[in-house]
Amino acid sequence: MEKVVHVPEVVLNSGYKMPLLGMGTAACPMPIDDLTSILVDAMETGYRHFDTAALYGSEEAVGRAVAEAIERGITKSRQQVFITSKLWCTDAHPQLVLPALKNTLGKLGLDCVDLYLIHWPISMKPGPVDILKFKKEDVVPFDMKGVWQAMEECCKLGLAKSIGVSNFSCTKLSHLLQIATIRPAVNQVEINVAWQQRKVLEYCKEKGIHVSAYSPLGASWNSPIINDIATTKQKSIPQVALRWIYEQGASVIVKSFNKERMKQNLEIFDWELSTEDNFKIQDIPQKKGYNGEDFTHPNGPYKSVNDIWDGEI
Repeated sequence: MEKVVHVPEVVLNSGYKMPLLGMGTAACPMPIDDLTSILVDAMETGYRHFDTAALYGSEEAVGRAVAEAIERGITKSRQQVFITSKLWCTDAHPQLVLPALKNTLGKLGLDCVDLYLIHWPISMKPGPVDILKFKKEDVVPFDMKGVWQAMEECCKLGLAKSIGVSNFSCTKLSHLLQIATIRPAVNQVEINVAWQQRKVLEYCKEKGIHVSAYSPLGASWNSPIINDIATTKQKSIPQVALRWIYEQGASVIVKSFNKERMKQNLEIFDWELSTEDNFKIQDIPQKKGYNGEDFTHPNGPYKSVNDIWDGEI
């Protein structure tokens, strides 16, 4: 049995603990036939936090992987695995939230998720929508209060231990906090060395909302600063980029289906960046997200959503 890396945890404002490094399951194309075994490999390596969504098409594979890992003794029980899923925009309507979560739980084969997020602060017309070809007419007003009340009901019913949001700006979080009875535990947003999101990090820290980072590598491959730090510290470029996010107090959602890179992504907790390293990283030019044309990117479709979103992360 390989040595399993222990991933530090954060206590969310809901009182539940969440591992600070998770395995993302968004991919294009999705390796449907192999995904379950890939995720079991990840659990053998030490991953205990898995991030999925209704949109990704990976919920069933995540559920099968959890069941197999328990059966094989890789993890002792369901309670040792943290599962995040997300409400897609076509279900972001008050009356559709609970049915959407029940559908997610059915695919996962679980009684509850550990964290359920509103994927975007956007609603689309209910029903199937081609994420690459949808029109502006498919977007309808987002009933933040009604949708969040339905999310709170999911929490009260015990179907989601914690609830939160994704891709919410400080302004939208402020609006949500004015109406929320249960505060969002997490805001999952894009963060990387080339899009550092300092305003969001500071605001969420002030409000007791944990920030989770997706697309954590961003443009780090092309950064001479990150490359130099990696060379000096004898670390990989991804390790430096992930360590920087971890040192900002955020959790990280990584995605590599290569077992060796899975291991490398876990090896960020027993060393530190220097003050000088951090100053250098602060000077990296900032540019938001994807170019809007690269739909081969695992999160590429969201650029289309972002094009019609009226807020800035």
